[in-house]
Amino acid sequence: MTSSISDEYMNEQRAKTRPYTLMLLKKTAGFDREEVWPVVWEHGRRNFALRADGLVSIVLPVADDGELAGLCVFNVEPDDVARLMDDDPGVRAGIFTYELHPCQGFPGDALRA
Repeated sequence: MTSSISDEYMNEQRAKTRPYTLMLLKKTAGFDREEVWPVVWEHGRRNFALRADGLVSIVLPVADDGELAGLCVFNVEPDDVARLMDDDPGVRAGIFTYELHPCQGFPGDALRA
């Protein structure tokens, strides 16, 4: 770990943050039916489209058997994300619900390739 991070550097970096919206996608009781997989597939297709349109920076499906199905970091305000998510195939089908959390992040942060 780099211990030479100065207060000045931290303040400079903090000034560069911008707002994002964290979306937590949760499974409902209706998720555990085999017939929902075509809906989940279309939900995934829509995520690719949202990424391609620049509305989402990060899409992270969760790979365990818990309640959380995934999370996304959106580049738009929570009200806009709510409108997008209300139109999501999985949300409309009742197999997903979601929570939104405004957050701050550093432009250019990315997952490793």
